[in-house]
Amino acid sequence: MKKPLLALALFATFTVQAYAADTYVTDPNHTFARFSYSHLGYSTQLSRFDKVSGTITLDSANKKGSADITIDTRSVSTGSDHFNEHIQEADFLDTQEFPTATFKADTMKFSGDVPSELDGILTLKGISHPVAMKITSFKCMPHPMLHKDACGADAEAHVKRSDFNMSKYVPYVGDDVTITVSVEAVKQ
Repeated sequence: MKKPLLALALFATFTVQAYAADTYVTDPNHTFARFSYSHLGYSTQLSRFDKVSGTITLDSANKKGSADITIDTRSVSTGSDHFNEHIQEADFLDTQEFPTATFKADTMKFSGDVPSELDGILTLKGISHPVAMKITSFKCMPHPMLHKDACGADAEAHVKRSDFNMSKYVPYVGDDVTITVSVEAVKQ
């Protein structure tokens, strides 16, 4: 009699843990990836991608999570039509051959009860490298207009563009690139 009850209790525990994760879909109007780098030492240039989509899975109870993000590299916005075209050429983003970049993270680290880092793989121009995205702010709450739960975060990572076959003009145009992401996502 005790074995069936123990099996039922274990099954119930596994079932609750298996379904504890929530999936959030990024809001295309409030999710952007930006990148900045030194331009000839004169200034820090800041650009962004206007089309970012994906899902984030969050299991706060078990302190786990993941992300699957796609960036439309053709949506690069530098503030200059001429430079938008230039940065999409083969020496840089090569959007003709590689119209998307992806970040797939299967490890979410927590600081207390709050996510603090996403460890994953950034794929850009068909080249993949591990990247740690440090989460600098994070908040979940009911969305006041959508009447659904939503989460938002800001995150930052540092990469070398030469690691992704984009080393033209290094060292004059900086090799070190800071990537910042602002994301808002709605629970499904």
